[in-house]
Amino acid sequence: MPERKTGKSAGYDLSAAETVSLERGSTALVPTGVKVYMEPDEVLLVFIRSSLAVKHHLSLANQVGVIDGDYVDNPDNEGHIFVPLLNWGTERVIVQRGERIAQAIFVRFGVTDDDYAEGGRSGGFGSTGR
Repeated sequence: MPERKTGKSAGYDLSAAETVSLERGSTALVPTGVKVYMEPDEVLLVFIRSSLAVKHHLSLANQVGVIDGDYVDNPDNEGHIFVPLLNWGTERVIVQRGERIAQAIFVRFGVTDDDYAEGGRSGGFGSTGR
């Protein structure tokens, strides 16, 4: 299970559920084995761990992962969180199973008074609004 490492940590560490090899210039969706539940006014933001960025030249392919509350009911992957890692370095990087790769932070959000958005997610990554 993801955990915060200190009492003042905002983020829960997400770890790789399997070993993944990233060739230079490549992107891979790294499974975490984690699903989440969120309140209607929450979103989960996912950020790369700074040690991966600095030491291994990895970043999130989308810079910041935004996981909406309806992703948990995603029919494509049942809400399983994947971390899209991009290797922008010059060498292959191996992400080991169990290695901490990202931090996930729950954030509350507001909407405008005249917001009546309806409907739900129809799939996985990039499926909202199709």
